[in-house]
Amino acid sequence: MIIGIDLGTTNSLAAVWRDGKAHLVPNALGSFLTPSCVGMDDDGTVLTGEAARARLQTHPHMTAAMFKRYMGSERETQLGARKFRPEELSSMVLRALKEDAEAWLGEPVEEAIITVPAYFSDAQRKATRVAGQLAGLRVERLLNEPTAAALAYGIQDTKRETKFLVFDLGGGTFDVSILELFDGVMEVRATAGDNFLGGEDFVSVVVDAFLSRSGLSKAMDGTELNGTQRQRLRDEAERAKRALSDSATTRMAYHMGGQQYSWELTEDLFVLLCDHLIQRLRTPVERALRDATIKASELDAVVLAGGATRMPLVRKLAARMFGRFPSISLDPDQAVALGAAVQAGLMARDSALSEVVMTDVAPYSLGISVAREIGPNKYEGGHYLPIIERNSTVPVSRVENITTINDYQDELVVHVYQGESRRVSDNVFLGKLNFPIEAKRAGEVSANVRFTYDISGVLEAEITVLPTQEKHTLVITENAGVMTQAEVDKRLAELSELKIHPRDKIENRTLVAQADRLYEQLLGHEREYLAQHIAAFTAVLNTQQPSALRGARETLTRVMRDLGGSSFL
Repeated sequence: MIIGIDLGTTNSLAAVWRDGKAHLVPNALGSFLTPSCVGMDDDGTVLTGEAARARLQTHPHMTAAMFKRYMGSERETQLGARKFRPEELSSMVLRALKEDAEAWLGEPVEEAIITVPAYFSDAQRKATRVAGQLAGLRVERLLNEPTAAALAYGIQDTKRETKFLVFDLGGGTFDVSILELFDGVMEVRATAGDNFLGGEDFVSVVVDAFLSRSGLSKAMDGTELNGTQRQRLRDEAERAKRALSDSATTRMAYHMGGQQYSWELTEDLFVLLCDHLIQRLRTPVERALRDATIKASELDAVVLAGGATRMPLVRKLAARMFGRFPSISLDPDQAVALGAAVQAGLMARDSALSEVVMTDVAPYSLGISVAREIGPNKYEGGHYLPIIERNSTVPVSRVENITTINDYQDELVVHVYQGESRRVSDNVFLGKLNFPIEAKRAGEVSANVRFTYDISGVLEAEITVLPTQEKHTLVITENAGVMTQAEVDKRLAELSELKIHPRDKIENRTLVAQADRLYEQLLGHEREYLAQHIAAFTAVLNTQQPSALRGARETLTRVMRDLGGSSFL
């Protein structure tokens, strides 16, 4: 069985293709959304999902979130006594989704299609594959999130030629892809995006505005919020952001030091505060349309995906930019996962699906460092020569000719980069190849540099020295910041020694974490009342008697709701 996984910045989902239809997989709590959070319990046991998210407030130093933004880097997060790379944290979320799918399907799951932002770099894509490997999954394919959303909307089933744009704004990343369907071929014409723009950035804007406008920042007199306090404020900002989807105004309230700070946020003010983020949304859209040589008026449809597209300001922006109301018939949180399940069905050659051929593009330009003439016999190094330009359909092969610029130069060094900047110092270094050449006068030795980029994201650089036809090859399968196979094997062994909280007991652990979070919000007799019920539930939990546990769980849940904690459940 191949499952489809939407590995998100804020939430992740799994889906399967079964009985001619895409089905979302419920987790142990009965929800389709699993928060992309990982934490350590007090006894060193690993918690994932809602149980970990609930501890972001109470135990921020023992909990990690938004690590998808750092995939492909060497950044490490300290949880307890151990440090974890983004791939490892992501693998724990993937492992939880794998176990949920196995419990729901009643059979082992070993293969998966994982979606990634279309604008993910080679390093980020390779890191995602490593995360799948660490989770015990064979990653059959990485599917771009906008393409998955298009599959979920059933674009591939249309019988006519069509051009459409997918506007995918998730918790931490933004993608825009322009696709064209003709004769059973779904072709990605162009893609653009911002890997550090998502719903979480809109929340940060609200947090900063509340600090300055509620009087809280002045009261703090230059001191900083600690991890728990800041997460509490982020939770309140998230609630306010969501409230504006249903109302034109909402009031935020925050307690600290026996004082309540409040502030009214209106939809118009929110739009004004987020103007710089709205402009950042416009830029990738304009670039994708320009690269695809398509006008907005020529699009047949605009599809929204990603939970952050629920914000009215985003939907209004899309309507203004494209002169039409976007398609919102699917839950934006679920579209990508459902599309991944459709792709799984296509790979399994399910008879209920009409075959569709999909082509993709290189999200970034790939090139080399060269020296350019800036005056008579005067050269300046560090300039970028793109060989494969962004949005070239893959697989692709391109060649450029280079020539020596120094007399009697006896070595040729080719540095390979990825990016769009004029100077290579602002691009991403991928690797280098150096080899001896015959020492001759400047310009008498040249070479052809051929780049070949395949659908799996592997770049091969082949240099042919002229006129000897001597060939030198560099295959770039690893990037700085991505683990080698030896490192993967080592981390697999280390992860196998971790205690993972049992799936069948996660409901109880999640409830305790949610109750602890509510306890920190309460004061006086309400706080004491909740503490007594948490202690009573914990006592029953230690007995491990199923019948008693059900009743105790219902009692604690009712108490939390009575205390105004429905948002914590």
